[in-house]
Amino acid sequence: MEHVFRHHNWKWYQLKNEEADLVHEITQDYQPCDDWLQGIKEKKSNLLQIDVTKLNKEFLRGSIVYQQNVEDKEDHHLFHFYVTREFFITVGLDFEILKSANVPAMLDQMERATSPIEGFSVLLAEILNNFLRRIDEFEMRLRKLMWRIQENNNTSILDNIYNSRHELLIRKNLMMPIMEIQMGLEETFSGSLIEGPEYQRLSKRLKRGLRLVSEYQQEIDTMINLEEVVSTHRGNEIMKTLTVFTVLFTPLMALGALWGMNFEFMPELKWKFGYLYAIILIVVSTVAIYLYLRLKGWMGDILTPKEKDSFFK
Repeated sequence: MEHVFRHHNWKWYQLKNEEADLVHEITQDYQPCDDWLQGIKEKKSNLLQIDVTKLNKEFLRGSIVYQQNVEDKEDHHLFHFYVTREFFITVGLDFEILKSANVPAMLDQMERATSPIEGFSVLLAEILNNFLRRIDEFEMRLRKLMWRIQENNNTSILDNIYNSRHELLIRKNLMMPIMEIQMGLEETFSGSLIEGPEYQRLSKRLKRGLRLVSEYQQEIDTMINLEEVVSTHRGNEIMKTLTVFTVLFTPLMALGALWGMNFEFMPELKWKFGYLYAIILIVVSTVAIYLYLRLKGWMGDILTPKEKDSFFK
């Protein structure tokens, strides 16, 4: 599909993957792009490439992942792009995958763009807006997770924290290529071409997204540090009590050792119910120790506090 923006005399060629061979005809005045086309046919991600060897025939080309399932690395979608002073090309971009994209409004916005660089900035900003929507959803889940740490802390919470950290890492990884493209546009097309409002809007939106990711990353790191402190504190309590128990039961262990000796005169051997008493003493002592450890909250998850809304009690 060819979008012609007659007001400012530039074009956007929106091609499907099977139409990739048309790129040869469109870019015949530019440096050959066989390697780029090969990457499209093999559905591989291409490195960002810049060519400024010809005056007024500079171009920027590469690919970008615009949709990624955070639970499945193979479930992702990418498109390839080729940007010049006269037009830009996209291959394999499917707006049906970007459910939040408002294509008619985006095309109206492109109509006001004064150059392909501005138009491509509109497209990147729309993709970035989709990323930010996902980050907003992430923010809601992160807020709930923060309160669950205090209200019902356990090992599953720690697992959720690390899952959130992994998801945030993926979100950041999706935005980094856009930052690289932005820097590539500045390197390729200097001057007034990168001073337009759409390019500036893209820059600010990207800065906002990266700042949000950075702040959420700090919050997650703080939660992880908190869990580590709680775990260390309760682990120290367990070791302290086990040490006390070892000291307290040393006399009993000594008594047990005496019972196992074969001296000739051992008065307890004549006790009628001595064996039963010994079993009862062992059972009662074991149950008492178990109940004490359970009361202290040390028989299960050491991250689970005994008192609600408390980290250390």
